[in-house]
Amino acid sequence: MPEVEDFEDHRPVLLGLAYRLLGSMWDAEDVVQEAWLRWERTDRSQVREPRAFLMTVVSRLALDQLRSARVRRESYTGPWLPEPVATGDVGPLDTAELRDTVSYATLHLMERLSPPERAVFVLREAFELPYPQVAEIVGTTQANARQLHRRASVRLAEGRDRFTPSTEDHAELLRRFIDAAGGGDLSALTELLHEDVVAYSDGGGKVRAALRPIEGRDKVMAFFGGLMSRYDFAGMRLGSANGQPVLLSRIGGMDQFIAVGFRDGRVSEIYGVLNPDKLTRVTPAI
Repeated sequence: MPEVEDFEDHRPVLLGLAYRLLGSMWDAEDVVQEAWLRWERTDRSQVREPRAFLMTVVSRLALDQLRSARVRRESYTGPWLPEPVATGDVGPLDTAELRDTVSYATLHLMERLSPPERAVFVLREAFELPYPQVAEIVGTTQANARQLHRRASVRLAEGRDRFTPSTEDHAELLRRFIDAAGGGDLSALTELLHEDVVAYSDGGGKVRAALRPIEGRDKVMAFFGGLMSRYDFAGMRLGSANGQPVLLSRIGGMDQFIAVGFRDGRVSEIYGVLNPDKLTRVTPAI
């Protein structure tokens, strides 16, 4: 069926768009499925550009869901972190912007944005849509779309290093992290951390995890020191998710995903996802 083929041709892009807007592949798949149902009911003879039409539908559905999701996330047990996804499942990563906007640290930072800011930023940065189209999708003026993009860019820049490490440098730092943690070398581990490092643990109330972000190198090291005294970190290994190197492990009988952010060449954020509901997309790799 031509309409099925048309939709399936665009599915990877639509999933990537919805995931960037929602930070959850479960929710992204629901949005894309609803978009398919609307596509079935649409008179396609009136659709000049299926890709633009479908991106508009998915963006508006995701915006509606994101507004309700923000309420749920505020009542979440402990810090809410995005759902990690295997690199091959996040759609095309042909440009630096597509890779950056699906990186774990960026997805976490985008939680700071209002739903319209996030939509404008993703549509403009990742998919390079012109402002007239972005404004139409979001339901605002071109002038306001430009303002939303500028505001989102400023807010995200406040939490990011100007210099993004290469994939090789990123992986090398994580290997050093593995060696230090696996060998119980607290001194070496301390050297890898920025003095203002923050550690987030997402257990979702399903498994034991820190209920608040742990801020500062001394407190983060005390936290890791306590874990290393009780558990064997030797099973930690390098993997790939969200288009970047990550750590995958099974510690104390629990699967865990760890991603990091950088500042000044050191680890400035540690994102640990232990909630089993969020690990289904990366668990086979663990």
